[in-house]
Amino acid sequence: MKPVHIALAVVVAAVWGANFVVIDVGLHDFPPLLFSALRFLLAAVPAVFFVGAPGVPWRWVITVGITLGIMKFGMLFIGMHEGLPPGPASLVLQGQAVFTVFFAAVLLKERARRVQIAGTAIASAGIVLAGLDSTAGTTGGFLLVVGAAACWGLSNIAMRKAGPPDAFRFMVWVSVVPPVPLALISVVFEGRDADLRALQHLNLGGVGAALHVAWGATLFGFAAWGYLLRTYDAPAVAPFSLLVPVFGLASAWIFQGERMTTLTFCATALVIAGIAVGMLRRPKKPTPMETEPTAVTGMAS
Repeated sequence: MKPVHIALAVVVAAVWGANFVVIDVGLHDFPPLLFSALRFLLAAVPAVFFVGAPGVPWRWVITVGITLGIMKFGMLFIGMHEGLPPGPASLVLQGQAVFTVFFAAVLLKERARRVQIAGTAIASAGIVLAGLDSTAGTTGGFLLVVGAAACWGLSNIAMRKAGPPDAFRFMVWVSVVPPVPLALISVVFEGRDADLRALQHLNLGGVGAALHVAWGATLFGFAAWGYLLRTYDAPAVAPFSLLVPVFGLASAWIFQGERMTTLTFCATALVIAGIAVGMLRRPKKPTPMETEPTAVTGMAS
């Protein structure tokens, strides 16, 4: 990957990592499914009135809207609402890298390099360790976030398959899909009264959290992520998301005083090690043309 694209991937990871603390703030003001619906409503409106058509078949817009918007974020928000703290949630969710590589192999016939497989395995061990450290009393929340990771991996493949020419415009249209279904599910399972109370008692913290997850994490984050997936193979991009828990744990510690246990520290170390291994590349052997001083070298400058 080009250095500028590596930097972009790291910035996206930072935004997504800090976003777990923001989600936790929003969940104090909104029921989880309603909060997720508001996230995508704010991401879609008013932007959808100013962007053109998504530039891809509508089936891909709907597929990503369902797998990413409804399923992934629905399960993530409920899992955190059930008690999985922001730091561990940011770590567990990165199981999506494993699912992405798996779905890429099954659905796209992309073969991961051996170092990528090894790196993903090491990082996965860290995620399992984080689960062992954080599931006391929150087993349901942990399993929901694992399910969210699987849905994220599937949506990664759908975004790569769609190959939108403009990732930002694509994400705006994807954001049109989830609000109504999520709002209806919220009314059924969370209750109309709870939803109305949350909307009637809006405060600056809740509104700010909704705007951040809508504009920062959703529009910028997923538009940039979709661009990277369109530019490179999924196994090359997915490992960068494993930086998310590093930023997530740091944000939870700085802003919420969340304690980092020995197990969590070891889990984070494994995740970082997995990233490092996954990024290793075999030195490229020079071709005969590269070993001869020809005019081609000059033309490349």
